[in-house]
Amino acid sequence: MADEYREELQEEQRKPEPDLTAVFTGSQALEKAPEIYGVPTGIEGLDDLFFIVKPVKKKLEKVSLKGIPAYSVMNLTGVSDTGKSLMAEQFTVFRASQGDKVAFITVESPANFVVASLKLRAAAMGLNFDDFQDNIILIDAASSTRIRENVPDLLATLAYVIKTYKVKFTVIDSVTGLFENKEMLARAIVRRLFNFMKKWYQTAIFVSQKRSGHEELTAEAAGGYAVGHIVDGTMVLAKELIDSPYKAKLYKKEIGDIVRLFRIDGCRMSGHDTRTHFLEITETGLVKIKEPIGG
Repeated sequence: MADEYREELQEEQRKPEPDLTAVFTGSQALEKAPEIYGVPTGIEGLDDLFFIVKPVKKKLEKVSLKGIPAYSVMNLTGVSDTGKSLMAEQFTVFRASQGDKVAFITVESPANFVVASLKLRAAAMGLNFDDFQDNIILIDAASSTRIRENVPDLLATLAYVIKTYKVKFTVIDSVTGLFENKEMLARAIVRRLFNFMKKWYQTAIFVSQKRSGHEELTAEAAGGYAVGHIVDGTMVLAKELIDSPYKAKLYKKEIGDIVRLFRIDGCRMSGHDTRTHFLEITETGLVKIKEPIGG
């Protein structure tokens, strides 16, 4: 303790010095800025909800990205049984089927169970999993306590996978499992993961769990609002019981029905649809984004 106190004291007494490596002019920063384009997700109804504004014939027009913004880190949040993992798996399978390498960090279930689920998702999408199964590289943090509990080891493992397999996409299901019982560290952990994804130019999906006490359609996840504020954008999945005449009229459903809902809660890398949409999970386990509430 004495050594740590001495080091802290020395740090406080050290003369502040500017870090010139952190200073860029606008043109210098632009030299390293990637082109933003859309990454198709394979999720029906989602890709046209993101757009950019471009000058067309001296007018500004919205142009669909036809996907989520490339190099974005998107938070996919909701309470249990809203379709988060299905959506993440659908994205993984689709990108892998297009010839891309995808790192899938499984925190909740062991890799052998997750890959079985991915194969089912491929079958539901009409794809032959055998044709692209090795484009998915699973990192089994559910079975490895060391990488689940130690973020530096997890990121070292992911860096190895990215370099070895030329990975462009990373999915973590779920990021909440990396700070179980230590939510005070949630912001620091998510920030570290976010910075890593940016450094390696990954397009990433972080699945996060909402507590049942949270308001359904807020972006808040376990770990607090700060987690959602770190990432580039949040997609919120929810389900609601129709238990009043008001809800029955609003959703045009019968009392006793369950409706599933989807909303994009901000995206700093592009424009996005701000409406709440109906969400459907098909009998085969595919997620579809449907029409907005109220038409």
